[in-house]
Amino acid sequence: MTANTVGRLCFRNVNALAPMVRVGTLPTRLLSLDYGADIVYSEELIDIKMAQCQRVVNEVLETVDFVAPDERVMFRTCEKEKDRVVFQMGTADPDRALIVARLVENDVAAIDVNMGCPKEYSTKGGMGAALLSDPDKIEAILRTLVKGVSKPVTCKIRILPTLEDTLSLVKRIENTGVAAIAVHGRLKDERPRHPVHCDFIQAIAEAVSIPVIANGGSLDRVKAHADIEEFRKATGASSVMVARAAMWNPSVFRSQGLLSVEEVMEEYLKYAIRYDNHAFNTKYCLCQMLRDKVESPLGKQLKSAQTNKEICEGYGLQEYYTKTQAELQARREAIQTNHNHPNQPVLDGDVTTMHVKFERREYPGEFSPKMFLLEWSRKENLEQPRYETVQRSQDRAFQSMVTMTGKKYRSTLWEKSKKYAEQASAIVCLRVLGLPEGRAGEEYSGLVGKRKREEKTPPPNSQTDISMRCSMLFIFSPGLFCLVTTSLFGVGLQKTCSAWDY
Repeated sequence: MTANTVGRLCFRNVNALAPMVRVGTLPTRLLSLDYGADIVYSEELIDIKMAQCQRVVNEVLETVDFVAPDERVMFRTCEKEKDRVVFQMGTADPDRALIVARLVENDVAAIDVNMGCPKEYSTKGGMGAALLSDPDKIEAILRTLVKGVSKPVTCKIRILPTLEDTLSLVKRIENTGVAAIAVHGRLKDERPRHPVHCDFIQAIAEAVSIPVIANGGSLDRVKAHADIEEFRKATGASSVMVARAAMWNPSVFRSQGLLSVEEVMEEYLKYAIRYDNHAFNTKYCLCQMLRDKVESPLGKQLKSAQTNKEICEGYGLQEYYTKTQAELQARREAIQTNHNHPNQPVLDGDVTTMHVKFERREYPGEFSPKMFLLEWSRKENLEQPRYETVQRSQDRAFQSMVTMTGKKYRSTLWEKSKKYAEQASAIVCLRVLGLPEGRAGEEYSGLVGKRKREEKTPPPNSQTDISMRCSMLFIFSPGLFCLVTTSLFGVGLQKTCSAWDY
């Protein structure tokens, strides 16, 4: 089976790791993929918290982290799962959902909306299973996402009290354009001890044309890999989503059969160390695997551990821990060395990045880095540079990306204004291309005009200054004259006709 068809995630004939709070973090997802899962879902992440996050490329761990203002990592992912991880969010607001989806869409394979969680932390904000009683809002959220992002959009629901109401809801969901729908075959008031309603899932699968992913079989139906296919047949669904059976032992996805819990826990712990998973989350996931052995000597040692290092001691993985920490430290030092040399670009997906802070005092000349880049593009008869700028909500800082000859460039640092952010991205592009940027002490390149050194500069804001600069720009860049004079006289004479206004 394959989950990826021509670069787009396919939801037919797949076995998926279900979204589980505290369990669906990166180590569990990667381990599940190793054992044979086709798709892995993240834990539910609340839109309000995610909307405040900054996307950070973690060069040491080789991950992409979404970091909250308090520096907590809310979501961590990596290249290994990029084409098969589904980001699940909790939301009750279409606009906020779209903000979050656009924040993560380039780092995940699909976006899912949780409409089935019955827990209070989800429902009290109108999210999760609370949405089941508001189909209009369900439609609004899903339509907004389907139209607003490039990746497939799905949702996960629970069944309603009557089959008629359930079928009515799923048909409305199908009409929004979602790629698939996951169905937990229980009512929102039912718990794992209640039997799953396979007949409802089967009726849904027959009523819609999109893939239906069956969920809820871990109580008595799914205990090993062979049971997954039996559950799929019993529900008539396209695919199966496994939750607690995978939480207890992720090797349930392994076609060759279950591995011992002890072996699985060791492999899990290696991922937790490699990707610097939070110790308390590591403990929680390992305790779920121990189940009734949590009071064993190993379980007691695990519960008393406060760090990943102490956890490793209980599993005899001290050597692995020490070796991995040494490797990460070496990588950290190498990266720091590169950062001390600003001309070392780093590729982040399809964007070339550098740690560049735009300091206005370092560019005393008449022409800004943006102007140097524009003049170079004209001289080479290339399409002019295009700038895309975003603003971070928590501190209203700006980050810009410039596209030049089909390639993208961005500074990893955030700036206080849109203008400074654009200048920083232009600097990155110029440095990568080996072009002058107008920095103090830089050799004159001939790309743009420059006054003679001995020429005295008239007082700022004077009419002489204005006319001279305007004519100078007209001589060097005739096409720019109207742009500059419009900017100039639109705001008053205090704005001189400088390339810094570009």
